[in-house]
Amino acid sequence: MNAPDSQQHARLGICIVAWRCGPLVVDCLKSIQTELESVPGTHVCIVDNASGDDTADVIERAIVDSGWSQWATLVRAPKNGGFAYGNNRAIEALRASGKPLDYFVLLNPDTILRPGALRILGDFMNSRPDVGLAGGRSEDPDGTPQACCFRFPSILRETAAVVQLGPFFRLFARQIRWIGTPDMPMEVDWVSGAYVFIRPEVLESIGLLDEAYFLYFEETDFILRANRAGWTCWHVPQSRIVHLVGQSSGVTTHRARPRRLPAYWFESRRRYFILNHGRAYAALLDLAVAAGYCVARPIRRLTGHWFNDPPNFLRDLLKHSALVRGASSLAPRQIPRDP
Repeated sequence: MNAPDSQQHARLGICIVAWRCGPLVVDCLKSIQTELESVPGTHVCIVDNASGDDTADVIERAIVDSGWSQWATLVRAPKNGGFAYGNNRAIEALRASGKPLDYFVLLNPDTILRPGALRILGDFMNSRPDVGLAGGRSEDPDGTPQACCFRFPSILRETAAVVQLGPFFRLFARQIRWIGTPDMPMEVDWVSGAYVFIRPEVLESIGLLDEAYFLYFEETDFILRANRAGWTCWHVPQSRIVHLVGQSSGVTTHRARPRRLPAYWFESRRRYFILNHGRAYAALLDLAVAAGYCVARPIRRLTGHWFNDPPNFLRDLLKHSALVRGASSLAPRQIPRDP
């Protein structure tokens, strides 16, 4: 597929996965509607992941009552297969529609587009045919930037994340997984799956997302696979969205004491490291993280340093660790290919 001309408007296929968040999806669609004039040819597919409540009905009613049916469709999935599963169903539905699309866009249901967000990121992708994926800046409603561009996880970076001590952070500043809040476009390892443009050629070369991930690490895995296939990933902060963190999943919290991480977070984490780096690396990682946690936590308590550890983190980490569960416990890669 040829890259669109940099002066043309990008034609977008936006994928939204919903689970028990009907009103959030409706608000997200309202923000998309205000942007359609600047990105004509945009189509949205919302996949309801078998919510079991009135989510699908709320979305369907809004589409009909608001006159959105020419650019928005709803797919009722037969099961809640997770984030990758839902997005794959949306991509497949958009492909099957036969509508010409230049990029696929993964967009969380708990997001609101800032003015010009889609056009800015589409123009960037049009101007850079070498870029396979790109994400914009996520913000709080008051404009405070959120973490949304990162370095790939590693032993040192994961250990630094649990230590949370100033001297350690300063010593390994370039190894912290969160890159910060850049003011200009820059190449990064990976961006949040809450808002990311994907060039169709990326999907043609590596397939869709791995559906064996239920939630978390699936976009990191996907972008790493794209990176290994030669595609770059960029962060473009001029394209901005409001992300109401945790509203759609009910897991992640923002500016509050975190909840206990669900088992599928640890399962996804183990899957990512074993598949991409091997069991020995994953086991060494768990040892380093556990050791760093055990050393740093009492120091932080004694020195009065703030810490924000999920409850039962160490116990849950060891329970799901590659130290005790190997590759044989992982489901095989489930990656749909091009039709």
